[in-house]
Amino acid sequence: MKEYTYLDYPIKVYGIPHFDERRCLKRLPDEVIEKVPSLEFLGRRPMGVRLGFRTNSENITVKIEFETMSFDIGMSIYSCQSAFVFAGAHTSSRFLGLAAIDSYESKACERAFRKSAKMEDITVFLPRNEILKSISVLIDDEAEIEPPTPYKYEKPIVYYGSSITEGGIACNVSNGYNAIISRHLDTDYINLGFSGNAKGELAMADFINTIDMSIFVYDYDHNAPTVEHLASTHELFFKRIREKHPTLPIVMLTRPCANYGEDERARREVVRTTYENALSGGDKNVYFIDGETYFKDDPDRELCFIDTVHPNDLGFYKMAQVVEPVIKKILEA
Repeated sequence: MKEYTYLDYPIKVYGIPHFDERRCLKRLPDEVIEKVPSLEFLGRRPMGVRLGFRTNSENITVKIEFETMSFDIGMSIYSCQSAFVFAGAHTSSRFLGLAAIDSYESKACERAFRKSAKMEDITVFLPRNEILKSISVLIDDEAEIEPPTPYKYEKPIVYYGSSITEGGIACNVSNGYNAIISRHLDTDYINLGFSGNAKGELAMADFINTIDMSIFVYDYDHNAPTVEHLASTHELFFKRIREKHPTLPIVMLTRPCANYGEDERARREVVRTTYENALSGGDKNVYFIDGETYFKDDPDRELCFIDTVHPNDLGFYKMAQVVEPVIKKILEA
């Protein structure tokens, strides 16, 4: 079989800012990690990163070597240390299966997949929780391989926020709300969610400003340690982005949770204030989504969470149903 690493043509890497210049699977460059040391590990995890290519090979093998291996109390190996493989067009892809390690003692795995001899797109979602040493795909010797079909909207949406932005705690990395939206609308995206460690640092805003993006979506509500911290950083972060991108559509989200209380409502008002101040200043490219509306008065809303904080797959699907129409309206404007 012929083997192609993530660095080899015609494999396309999605979800890494400036990948063509950096040529590595880290979401953040070293200079940003130096400014925000809490992201040293999280910034090197390839959350939301995808490999894309087209092939008529009937056999495809995915091989992974991990640099790190860690236990996550909220998710299984299938959720955290697995690559998810899809075949077909972005909007109608079918799940072929996952490549997963056998145990936490292992740092390598490979899995073979079968499909028809039809030339079609293959998308591989990389494992979300670990730093990777290498990942490669193997196809039949006589098979052809081509660059992937471009997304309809090639300029990526950038999402910045918490573990929820990151996709915790979906059982499949492609079930995060931003991945669902990407599939439905055929748009590229970059996931800059950092579990517990996205706190509105201006160094992150400066890095995000270097990305050529179609929309910026941000929600680090859960990571702000206090309402006061959120209030002191949220509008400042917004203004930092707006300075460099005066007409960029910016979508502000508030946290989802099973039950909204006094603290959640106070945080929502902080985010709403940023939004309303922008509107009153004449900004016509800002959008606000209230996290309480994801589940409304659904008597089964608690079924959408694993711990009243993190959505499960059903919860992410319901989030996508609310966020997607806003994104779609912006993209089609």
